[in-house]
Amino acid sequence: MKRGLTLAALVILLDQIGKMLILDLMQPPRVIEILPGFNLVLAMNRGVSFSLFASHADSAPYLLSGLAVAVCAGLLWWLRRGDAPATAVGLVIGGALGNVIDRLRFGAVVDFLDVHWQTWHWPAFNVADSAISLGAALLVFDALFSHPHHGKMPPP
Repeated sequence: MKRGLTLAALVILLDQIGKMLILDLMQPPRVIEILPGFNLVLAMNRGVSFSLFASHADSAPYLLSGLAVAVCAGLLWWLRRGDAPATAVGLVIGGALGNVIDRLRFGAVVDFLDVHWQTWHWPAFNVADSAISLGAALLVFDALFSHPHHGKMPPP
């Protein structure tokens, strides 16, 4: 549990520092090319991943934050049981809470990483989103490959 919570705290810290720096750097909002195919931008996401469920309703940030906190509570319960992949769960918790902080502070999530190829742009994202994606991928990997005898009889 300690490893998962430490990683979650580190993700929150890095995410919030990155967002603080980008909010200062991107005034006025503009595009800064870092490398071909990689820019810094300032986007305020009022939804979840890829702006799904985006809403300008006053209650939306609180509803999305409540959902994220509920998911984190379930993950914390799993982590506390001792059988959760701590690294994966810590990444998801840290990323989710990093974005909750934004929703409560700004009413939207600060996204700033822009990956593109020619005119096709992946939706802007942030450190928290990256941690959630990596953590989710690790959870899938763990479910598929780390417990080969789960629910089955061990080989003779």
